Amino acid sequence: MDNELQRPVSFRLNRRGERNNQRPFAKDDGGGLFSSVRLPQDNPMKIVWKQGFIRLVLVAGIIWMLLILIVLLFHVWSCQSSFSFISAICNKEGKVFIAMDLLGFAPNAHRCLIPVADDPDKVVIPEGRTPDVSVKNLTYIEEEDLVKNGSQYIPLFGGNQSWLQREESFKLKPSMKVHCGFLKNGGADMNPVDIEYVKKCRFVVASGIFDGYDVPHQPSNISTRSKKLFCFLMVVDEVSLKFIKKNVTVRKDNDKGMWVGIWRLIPLKHQPYDEPRRNGKVPKILTHRLFPQAQYSIWIDGKMELIVDPLLILERYLWRDKHTYAIAQHKHHRSIYEEADANKRRKRYARPLIDLHMKIYYYEGMKPWSLKKNTKSDVPEGAVIIREHTALNNLFNCLWFNEVNLFTPRDQLSFGYVVYRLKGLFKFFMFPNCEYNSLFVLHPHTREHSSKVEWVKSLSEFQGSGGSMKESRGGFGLWTPYPKNLDSVILPKVVRTSKAG
Repeated sequence: MDNELQRPVSFRLNRRGERNNQRPFAKDDGGGLFSSVRLPQDNPMKIVWKQGFIRLVLVAGIIWMLLILIVLLFHVWSCQSSFSFISAICNKEGKVFIAMDLLGFAPNAHRCLIPVADDPDKVVIPEGRTPDVSVKNLTYIEEEDLVKNGSQYIPLFGGNQSWLQREESFKLKPSMKVHCGFLKNGGADMNPVDIEYVKKCRFVVASGIFDGYDVPHQPSNISTRSKKLFCFLMVVDEVSLKFIKKNVTVRKDNDKGMWVGIWRLIPLKHQPYDEPRRNGKVPKILTHRLFPQAQYSIWIDGKMELIVDPLLILERYLWRDKHTYAIAQHKHHRSIYEEADANKRRKRYARPLIDLHMKIYYYEGMKPWSLKKNTKSDVPEGAVIIREHTALNNLFNCLWFNEVNLFTPRDQLSFGYVVYRLKGLFKFFMFPNCEYNSLFVLHPHTREHSSKVEWVKSLSEFQGSGGSMKESRGGFGLWTPYPKNLDSVILPKVVRTSKAG
């Protein structure tokens, strides 16, 4: 009797347990956002909200993928479009592309393919020289009065250019005579055997190593034709020559010329400056003075390994579109004031001297770069320079070097200024930075450059015992009183757009 009475109770309990077992995960299901289980406490509004959110995420993902596809298709179509504004999006030299780049919408690859010709053997070398128009006859000041340094009178490599001579040098005339380094007994002397060797060099690949920071890196992908056509000239000072001899094999030919692989070493005796970086600007900028018989030259910094055939480089950057001067655009900066700010932060030279340099330029009308200017940028990547040695190009190099000689040795600060002073008469091709990075392999220096002057924060540090930090043969424009009052000059504010800058 009792068993029968208890049976309905146990039956009911078993039935309740079966119902619970039909939902074994109900206890663990917290009713999360994406839960498919309908909990007893779920109300209809909450269920609708969850389902709507999932659909929203899926729709947004599909729309995003469609937008990417549309942009890619538009890019392909725009490059072939007959509408000039739309096709300008693909033109890396156009202002539309530059504006997009400033806004961060343009692709900014570190390396990109260089549209070079397929075969160096098929490259047609132009006959003759590009005619000289603005400047037809260029000569150089090679001797002037010595400059007193303490109790001694010393010759200066860059001369003692006055502010008036500097101003006159920017006024182009058919016949001009300017300062351009290499004043008598000023230094940077070549050996007679090397002077004779370079007389035969019409096509030159030049590089330089100073103060033992690098060893020569052998170019690769050089055609047989280019090996016969080009002179590969590595300019070195005495310190670097000793360092190279200790670390790599140097062979001598029958004329006592020194070679490291394909590079002919060109030692320069009697360095013209105290600062090695300023010495390095001599072969870099004044290539036409060191190698006067050369018609074409390609300069690469000593830490670089060239990986593109030099004949293809000349065809791509000069001959194809009838340019005579080509240099790469800086990756991060377009304004010299941005570059000056970066130089100060990275301790490339004394901060107050960089500021003084920029104040002079700003007073003389050099505005920060903007889209209104006719140049892609005022700041180049100066480690690669491709030139035909025309009279105007040679004059530009002289004027550029004179600025480096007068002010700071940071040549990237002076390039755009000289372009500005020549008022559009100097034409050059500034090619994309990603192509520049595809011309070479970059090797680290054997050691870091450091000098006390780079840590100077105030002009007062040059007083007293700090006077020894002043260069004795360069940078005199920073210590010679400027003919105008610069006290009221306030440099433009710089917005730092890149950590790398």
